[in-house]
Amino acid sequence: MIRRTGAFLASFLLPLSLQAQDLPLELPGGAESLSYRETAVGSYALPLSGHSENGIEQRVLEGRVLRRTWRLPESATALQILAPLREQLQNLGYETLFQCQARQCGGFDFRFGIEVVPAPDMLVSLSDYEFLSAAKPLLPGQAEQAQEVVSLLVSHSGYATFLQIIETGPVMEDQPPETEPAASSPNLSEVSDEEAKPDSGDHQSEALSLSSQLLAEGHVILEGLVFKSGSVRLGQRAVQSLEELAQFLKDHPEARVLIVGHTDSVGSLASNRSLSERRAEAVRGALIENSGIDNARVQATGVGYAAPIASNLSPAGREKNRRVEAVLLSSK
Repeated sequence: MIRRTGAFLASFLLPLSLQAQDLPLELPGGAESLSYRETAVGSYALPLSGHSENGIEQRVLEGRVLRRTWRLPESATALQILAPLREQLQNLGYETLFQCQARQCGGFDFRFGIEVVPAPDMLVSLSDYEFLSAAKPLLPGQAEQAQEVVSLLVSHSGYATFLQIIETGPVMEDQPPETEPAASSPNLSEVSDEEAKPDSGDHQSEALSLSSQLLAEGHVILEGLVFKSGSVRLGQRAVQSLEELAQFLKDHPEARVLIVGHTDSVGSLASNRSLSERRAEAVRGALIENSGIDNARVQATGVGYAAPIASNLSPAGREKNRRVEAVLLSSK
């Protein structure tokens, strides 16, 4: 029986059914599995330090790699989730190698310097996350690559808390080369197959295109939201995209979205992060004001120039990178 820390956490944790070879951890009651990605023979860069002027100290491991994510009840903080999981790992024989909180880790630089499962299966607030890496001690004669290691990333982002667990260990015998279920998506079971896939006909509407892309890929670039360098001003061309996104949210009242701002690489990292956040907030504000959508269903963040879709070496590429995307978060 795993010992728990305090009456609150004892009532908060419930067993979670896992495959036999996975870590037998207990997660909070109401935990919703978002993704399960297993690679029989792969590699993972395990973070061992926060971000500094020398980057992040990492140890590259090869073997079986298992990546899983969950959405957890929003009542718990990131540390409230991490603490009992850390204790369970200790009870299983793991030793903590490194642990940090958002600011201690390095905030933005750490978050984008480590492996994170893509949204919407994992969301990380740049100011509210906890990270931990741990390993079982090597046995006499055991090769370093056979060591069992694990990393935990917990973040409270918007309306919920998200958990990512990445495990590595020796290659399992008689295991398929790679198994990965279909990418998780919000519980929009009422959506028909025809609506969920793009219409190849000549009369396909732009609204259906945005809806289809959100449902199929989990994110979409909001067309027409083209910014001049250093500007957060929305032009008239933004109206159509915002109307289409508002209609999608009205058609799917259970869905939530994250508005993500992006910049080109002109200027410092800090200034671009601030600019991208202001762009995202400007779009969020316009969407809510003009549509009446509940503001709790729309979150906003900015990632600066960390996720370009074109080269920043040309004016055309920089213009493409100055964009805003909508990421589909949840059906609850």
